[in-house]
This record gives sequence, structure tokens and C-alpha cells, in this order.
Amino acid sequence: MSSNSSKALQELLSPPRFSLLDVALTGTSIEQAIQQIVAYTQGGGRHYVCVFAVASLLQCHDEPRLRDIANKSDMTLCDGMPLVFVGRKFAGLEMNRCYGPDVMLKTIEAGCATGMKHFFYGGADETVMTRLLANLKEKFPDIQVAGKYVPPFRDLTDAEHTDVVAKINESGADVVWVGIGTPRQDFWVSDYRSVLKPSVLIAVGAAFNFHAGTVPQAPRWMMRCGLEWLFRLVAEPRRLWRRYVIGNPRFVFLAVRQLLTRRPHVLGKTL
Repeated sequence: MSSNSSKALQELLSPPRFSLLDVALTGTSIEQAIQQIVAYTQGGGRHYVCVFAVASLLQCHDEPRLRDIANKSDMTLCDGMPLVFVGRKFAGLEMNRCYGPDVMLKTIEAGCATGMKHFFYGGADETVMTRLLANLKEKFPDIQVAGKYVPPFRDLTDAEHTDVVAKINESGADVVWVGIGTPRQDFWVSDYRSVLKPSVLIAVGAAFNFHAGTVPQAPRWMMRCGLEWLFRLVAEPRRLWRRYVIGNPRFVFLAVRQLLTRRPHVLGKTL
């Protein structure tokens, strides 16, 4: 595929964005999102994709730098039924939930047919990474793993930073999957985007742990009903109680306030 035709394909597929709490969220289906990611890998350039749930949106409300990263991304996908509801109801978009772990699996599946190469950056430890890669290879025998790196729970030293950049750039990867938790992973893709050669960096949160089998996923019926937060709260109450018990009502308050005041934009306004 020529460079010009690849760019034209990207423009054709480029999904709309809509306003919610001053964040320009991408209103698309997961199938369209995968098509777009594949187009990025075939068209060259340097792209990054964020995958946001309600908690990430609230962090954007409190942290202007994170909001700027979300708004400058190539796509900020909606991993949360409340965000999908706003996009459908107030922006009139035909969209569905772009659940981070599913985005990862579906992209890998599509990439098996195109020779897409993947680099994995994240994981709580080497055990999680080993299980993740073993499970992915079992599910997708044709997956091409270009490399992996499990970072420490601290900022990288200058030497480590140089080593990571060289390792990723020399791997020949098309996609870098980043799973180090939000908002840390979103700052990472923004900071590293200019120095990394792979076509697209994608921050996917807990997808590494889910696919490694170290953290349970909610049943699909709970996801469809917007009740995944309840499952995760029961599974990890100490870590997540503040996110859901305080965060969910706060999100509703802020969204209703935007609906009534029409500030900073009309709720769901297509951008």
C-alpha cells in the first residue's frame, strides 16, 4: 500500500470526537478502532492511543497535562459504559465500548494476518509478563512478539531510559502495548512518543493482568449493564473503593453540571 493511499485510508476511517468534561473522547465502535490502529501500522507516522474509563476522565479534570495528552491523542477510546451512553445519547454517535483488553486481543488477532509485530511494556513483575505472553501465544499461535520490558515501580534512570528506547526501536515493533496503570501509562506514551519508532503506542491499563490471568475479569453481562465497577470493587475493595464510591457520584455531578450549564462545551458536542 502506498503512503498516499494509507493516509487517505486513515482520514476515511478517522472517527469523530465528542466533548465530556473538557475531554475530546473518540466516538467509535471497537471494530472501527481496530481498523484505524491497523491503518496506523501500515501508513507510517507516529501515533498514540489512550483508552479511558470514568476514572481517567476525572483525573483529566484534575490534571491539565493529562487532559492535554488525551485531547492530542490520535484516539481516546471510551472504555466505560457511562462514556458510551453520553456519546450515543448526547452526540448521536453509533459507538460501543472499546474495552481495553478487547482492543488488545482484537488488534493482535487482526495483526496476525498482516505480520504486525508487538512489544509489551508493563506488567507487575516477570511472572505476569511470562503468563501474559504464554497465554497470548496459546490463543494466537501466529503472534509476532518483537520484545518485552517490565519496568520498575519508579522513574527510569537515564541509563534505563536509553536502554528501553534502544530496545524498542531495535525490535522492529509496529505496536507498543503499555500496561503500567493510569495515568502513569498515558504520561509515558506522551513522553516517549517522539523518540520511539513503532507506528503506534497504546495504553491499555489492566489488560496485562487480565490476560495473564492474575486479576479476574467481570462477567460479560455485568460489562454490558455497566456494572463492571461493582465486580471490581468487590474483588479489590481496598485499592478501588475511592475510585468507585467517591469517583462515580463525582462523575455524575460533573456531567450533569455540564449538561445544565453547557460549560466548558455542550455535553456531547461533536468536535
